[in-house]
Amino acid sequence: MEKVFSADGTVIAYAQQGAGPAVVLVGGAFMTRGAFAGLAGLLADRFTVITYDRRGRGDSGDAPAYDVQREVEDLDALIKHAGGEAMVFGMSSGAVLALEATARGSAVTRLALYEPPFITDAGRPPLPADYVAHLDELIARGAYGDAVAYFMTAAVGMPPEAVSGMRQAPFWAAMEATARTLPYDGRVMGDTMSGRPLPVDRWRSVTIPVLVGSGDAGAPHMLTGARELAASAGNFSLRVFPGQQHDIDPQLLAPVLTDFFTAETQA
Repeated sequence: MEKVFSADGTVIAYAQQGAGPAVVLVGGAFMTRGAFAGLAGLLADRFTVITYDRRGRGDSGDAPAYDVQREVEDLDALIKHAGGEAMVFGMSSGAVLALEATARGSAVTRLALYEPPFITDAGRPPLPADYVAHLDELIARGAYGDAVAYFMTAAVGMPPEAVSGMRQAPFWAAMEATARTLPYDGRVMGDTMSGRPLPVDRWRSVTIPVLVGSGDAGAPHMLTGARELAASAGNFSLRVFPGQQHDIDPQLLAPVLTDFFTAETQA
């Protein structure tokens, strides 16, 4: 583990492996840098791969008040460490964070996204209007397990009885350990899980090549949202992974990312 300091002084823990052009991997809800171990290992023979704990998770620090801009600055600190510019891959809500950072001017040269969890039509229920506020309230009173359960039902869409069974699973404790950052992901997502069309003007400033990936065997709204984003501008393209769900096989993802990222470095 190594560390950089974000603009507000928060410590951001990261790991680095490989050699070549820099690629930063940005995780979604519950993900720490270790969640990308398989993918990072597959990319490391062509790239300098940086994985990190988003603020409030793992070995990274946090600040008393959250703002999405702070997470943009965290990514900026890692990009500065990498030499001043980098390619970026974002997963789930991390994809939306990476897209937002690029729109706000982060030095990203090429951007790949996998299943940003948009809800853009009536294919599934939207998030409750008070979703983030309710998470804040649960976290404030230390009800981390209840916060995880609320995320799994309201955001992921799992049946309550299935979530009740998960509470006994070995991985539940790790989810509770990062539960306090669930409102962060909610704020990153903004109104993109509202059941309304995407606010594409929010990302009009993104002019670099963007690859938007989705599986075709998971929740249908994921593919719908990916298609809508990919169709929003000429520099966005779509890649559908047959038979894949939200937890994509790194062995299938890595070659696609390699082709996409090396196309830029050879230009």
